[in-house]
Amino acid sequence: RDIMEKQLQEFLNDTFKPYGNFPSRKDVEQELLANMLEKFNDLKQQGKSDDEAYQATIDSFGDVSEIMAEVRPAATAPKHEIDSNDSSVHKVLKNAFKMAKQSKSKFASSELKESDLSEIDLTEADFSFSSLAGTNFDGSELARAKFSGSDLRGSSFKGAKLNDATFTGSDLTDVAFDDANLSGAQIKAAALKGATFADAILDGTIFRHSDLRDVSFDGMTLNGTSFESTSLKNTSFKGAVLNDATFHHSDVKHTVFDGATMDKATFAILRGAKAKLDNVTIK
Repeated sequence: RDIMEKQLQEFLNDTFKPYGNFPSRKDVEQELLANMLEKFNDLKQQGKSDDEAYQATIDSFGDVSEIMAEVRPAATAPKHEIDSNDSSVHKVLKNAFKMAKQSKSKFASSELKESDLSEIDLTEADFSFSSLAGTNFDGSELARAKFSGSDLRGSSFKGAKLNDATFTGSDLTDVAFDDANLSGAQIKAAALKGATFADAILDGTIFRHSDLRDVSFDGMTLNGTSFESTSLKNTSFKGAVLNDATFHHSDVKHTVFDGATMDKATFAILRGAKAKLDNVTIK
């Protein structure tokens, strides 16, 4: 296992090398490594040799250039700073508005930890490679916003409009997406431990090469939501409605689908992946 872990780590190092060091790189690599090791071990249990299992594991990773298309070296981006320790929320917001007007909402490589950016129109804003841990985006307009390579740990997007937003190589640990609209959003190579999605809209949302272990989608309606090459161990879909959802190259053996309702195509995909479907309804 140690040898294979080292080999997979070297693969990830080479994969991320062209994109430089972004705030969440270390955490994202750790999550991806855990996901790939899990897949490798499953393939070994199926009787494949070490070489066969390794090749199948890295093949399932997909097109790296496509996955990381949004990621670029942060060193070329301008740096902005907002005093997140200032006690006046109004001053933080004033600075944010001012910066948005001057730079056409480009916040790349910004230091915005624990800022209050709630209820603001930040459509198409670029927050790539920014430090945004603990930032409040509740109720903001963030359609087509970019958060590539950003540290968003513990931030909140409750009720935010994130249509077609992109989160590539981002650390989304403990992020609250409750009541948010994530239709068409792309969440790739992201760490999502502890993230919440209660009552969120995920129509056409793409999760790819991301860690969704232990995340709950209970009772949600998922239309055209894609979970591709994603870690779904102990992820829960209890009572969820799955319409044309896809789970290509994702391990769903330990995913919870109790009480879920799904269309025939989704059921067929999950059954082929050996998911536990004893208590589901097919419509």
